[in-house]
Amino acid sequence: MIPPIKSLEGNLGIRLFVGLFLFSILNGAEPADTNYLEEKVPKYRLPKLLKSDLKRAETVTEWYEKRRPELQTLLETHIYGKTPTRDLGPFQTRIIDIDPQALNGRATRKQISITIDDKLQLSIDLLVYLPNQAEEQVPCFMGLNFYGNQTVHADPKIRINPRWMAGKSEIGIKNNRATEATRGVYHERWQIERLIKRGYAVATAYCGDIDPDNYQHDFSDGIHPLFYRDNQSKPDPGEWGTIGAWAWGLSRILDYIIESESAINAKQVAVIGHSRLGKTALWAGAQDQRFGLVISNNSGCGGAALYRREFGERIHHMIKPVGYWFCGNHANFSHREQELPADQHMLLALVAPRPLYVASATEDQWADPKGEFLAALAASPVYELLGKTGLPSPQIPEPNTPVQGTIGYHLRNGAHAVTAYDWEQYLSFADRHFKR
Repeated sequence: MIPPIKSLEGNLGIRLFVGLFLFSILNGAEPADTNYLEEKVPKYRLPKLLKSDLKRAETVTEWYEKRRPELQTLLETHIYGKTPTRDLGPFQTRIIDIDPQALNGRATRKQISITIDDKLQLSIDLLVYLPNQAEEQVPCFMGLNFYGNQTVHADPKIRINPRWMAGKSEIGIKNNRATEATRGVYHERWQIERLIKRGYAVATAYCGDIDPDNYQHDFSDGIHPLFYRDNQSKPDPGEWGTIGAWAWGLSRILDYIIESESAINAKQVAVIGHSRLGKTALWAGAQDQRFGLVISNNSGCGGAALYRREFGERIHHMIKPVGYWFCGNHANFSHREQELPADQHMLLALVAPRPLYVASATEDQWADPKGEFLAALAASPVYELLGKTGLPSPQIPEPNTPVQGTIGYHLRNGAHAVTAYDWEQYLSFADRHFKR
């Protein structure tokens, strides 16, 4: 039995009030049936991770050839949808800007346009920073951002993304477009200069370049139409949603890095994401085994957290506002999490044997920190099968006391965010696995 998160016990009322207040401000009225009490978590049994129709325990070969594909199919069928296999490439790439003296001479900044489709005017605007002092190929952190590359750093030369964006006037979004006021507003989420100083490259792109995060999404824009059959106007129930599209985009950015960025060690690319982009990073890392390390920051329901706990956000909470993130089949399990043939320990297990980091925050109960920890713990047997240590602690750690095996986990004091503390743990974890 995993003990409760101690930091949440003494000040539970205060922490939940703050968390619920923030949720209310950011997302409107909280769903009336949201559960934040451990005693109301139903008894559940996770689907077995290593069970298949084999008559004996899996070997490493059987994991890769049989059970791993079975788990990926379950996740595709019931949660994220199947990603099309049609190859649209090779894509045309063009360097829009390069500055070898960026960040006061400490980095080279590159801005690259990756054309996906001229007719639909689809392209990914990729921002890359490379440390100038490196004497050999460097590892890289890669991830999508929410409101354009100009938000990740105050560098005045970063191009302001011109595409549609969800309204957020408090950061400078006007008429669903970014303005100069958005420059650098999320610099704390990215810590560009810290990463450069530690010898890492950074690559990021706006998620809306791939597929817009539009609550009225009808799949008529973004990349989905490129894969439609004749007379098809939206994905079939088992086909990918927006998270699948974003994950596809991350793999296309990795293609570019492998083919064109010789300064980056392509075997040491860590894919990272926060919140719904944390869900995306996990799905990208699960499908594309070329990513060398996978990081989920506060990804919650549909990310690292176990569905069957029915704690915080649940499937039916997501379906009405953001059901387009997932495949159509996912809605079949609204209020029926116990019947879902998959759960998120399976998603995390697909990252094995590569390093995986899951991070939670004490005030982010909507994302179910305990459920994120338990999923990481439940994925550990696959790491052990493949000769790795998995999560080194069977008990959830105290806040701000990370545990790191091949799976890492920490519970940070604070709210739903990416902070300097989070990045310090990710850098330490990446150093351990990339710089041995």
